Amino acid sequence: MRINFIKRTLVLLFSIAASNMLHSQNVTSVKSDSTIIREIFDEALVNGRSYGNLNYLCKVIGHRLTGSTQAEEAVQWTKSEVMKYGLDRIYLQSIEAPLWIRGDKDYVALSENVDIAMNACALGGSVGTNGPLQASVIMVNGLPDLARFNKEDVEGKIVFFNEALDKRKINTFEAYGACVSQRYAGASEAGKLGAVAVLVRSLTTLTDIFPHTGSMGYAEGEKRIPAAAISTQDADILSSYLEEMGSATVTMNLNCYNAENTTTYNVIAEIKGSEHPEQIIVVWAHLDSWDKGEGAHDDGAGVVQCMEVLRIYKTLGIRPKNTIRMVLYMNEENGNMGGKTYAAKAKSDGENHICAIETDRGGFSPRGFSIDANDASIEKITQWQNVLEPYGLHYFKQGYGGVDIGPLKSEENKVNKNLILMGLYPDSQRYFDYHHSADDVFENVNQRELELGGASMAAMVYLMDKYWNTFITQN
Repeated sequence: MRINFIKRTLVLLFSIAASNMLHSQNVTSVKSDSTIIREIFDEALVNGRSYGNLNYLCKVIGHRLTGSTQAEEAVQWTKSEVMKYGLDRIYLQSIEAPLWIRGDKDYVALSENVDIAMNACALGGSVGTNGPLQASVIMVNGLPDLARFNKEDVEGKIVFFNEALDKRKINTFEAYGACVSQRYAGASEAGKLGAVAVLVRSLTTLTDIFPHTGSMGYAEGEKRIPAAAISTQDADILSSYLEEMGSATVTMNLNCYNAENTTTYNVIAEIKGSEHPEQIIVVWAHLDSWDKGEGAHDDGAGVVQCMEVLRIYKTLGIRPKNTIRMVLYMNEENGNMGGKTYAAKAKSDGENHICAIETDRGGFSPRGFSIDANDASIEKITQWQNVLEPYGLHYFKQGYGGVDIGPLKSEENKVNKNLILMGLYPDSQRYFDYHHSADDVFENVNQRELELGGASMAAMVYLMDKYWNTFITQN
C-alpha cells in the first residue's frame, strides 16, 4: 500500500513538474516573440530610414511613371540603397511594359460666353483629342446609369460620369471599388454609343481642386475616345450648371498618347533562409507612380517600408528559416506587367512562395492585415494578436491581398496550395485625399505612421517565418 502511494505521488509530482515546464516554455516562447517584435519596432522608430528614403524618392527623384527617366532612376537608386544592407542577393528582373505619354497639355473648360477652365487631367492610357474638341455634355451617374440612354442621346456628345464615392462607407476602399468602373471602362462604354469624349468625377471623398488620374482601358475593337478626370469641386460646378441651365458645352484639349512598349525592371533583393532557402516569403510594393504629385503614399511609402524590412532584419541579426525576398514592382499603375512577369517567372522556375505580403494602401497608421487564405490560416494568424495588439495591430480578416500579388494567386502560378496572401491594412480615411493626384507628396506623409507600417511588416514576416510549419500541419 505504502509503495503504491509513493508511486502515485511521484507520478503526480512528475506530471505537475512537466506541466509547469511546458507552461514555462510557452511563456518563454511568447516572451521571446514579444521581445523580438519590441526590438523591431524600437529599431524602426528610433533608427528608421524609411522617412529619409521616402524624402529622396519623392523630392530628388520625383514621380515615377513607367518608362520615364525618373522611374529608371528609382530602379537604380533602390538597388544601390539595399546593396548597403549586406544582403545575400540583389538583382533586376526585366519586364516589357506599356508606355503612355501625357504630353504637355491637359485642358478642359466649360465653354459658354467665355471659357471657364476646370481642374482636369487626362486619365492614364487615354488617347488625345487631336486638337481642341468641343461638344455638349450629357451627365450620368456611373456606368449603370449610362445603360438607360440610347445612341441617339449620346452620339456626338461628351459623357460626364458623376458618380461620387459613398461617404457612408467607413472603409473608403469599399467606396472606391464601388464606382471605379466609371473611370476604367467609361470611355469604352460611352464610345459604343457614339460619344466623342468622357469626363470623370475624381474618386475622392473630398471636395477640392485636385483632379485624380488613374488607369483606364478600351475594349478590343471598339472606338477609342479621350478621357479626363475633373476635380470634385469642378464636377459639382458642372453638375449644378447642367441642372440649372439644362445644357452645357465643354472644350477639351489633351495631347496624351500611347507609345511602343518599353523595357523596365523589377528590383529584387533577398536574405537567404537558414533552414528552407527554397521557401520564399516575399514583401512587395510598386515602384512606379502616376506623374501627378510624387507618388508618396502610392506607393513610395510601401517601397521604403519593404526596404526597411530587410534593413531591420540585418541590423538586428534576425536569421530567417525561410528566404525573405523583397520585390519592388514596376508598372502596377497601368498594366501590372511587373506583377505578371514576376509570377510567370516564378512558375517557370518552380519557385515555392509560402507567403506574400503587400503594402500599397499608403503610409498611414497600420491597423492590421487583410488576409487572402483559408479560415484555419486566418484563425492561426489571429492568435498572434496578443503580441501585435500593443502596436495598434488588431485587424486580421479575410480580404484582398493586393494588385501586384494577384497573379501569384492564380492556379497556374500557385506552386504551393498553402500560399497565404496578405496586405498591410492601414487606416483608410485619408488615402483617397491624395490618391493619384498632385497632392500625393512627401509633405503629406507622417513620419511615425510610416515607420510603424514598416515595423508592422517586419513583425508579420518574423511570425510567418517562425511558425510557417504550423500552417502546413493544420492545412
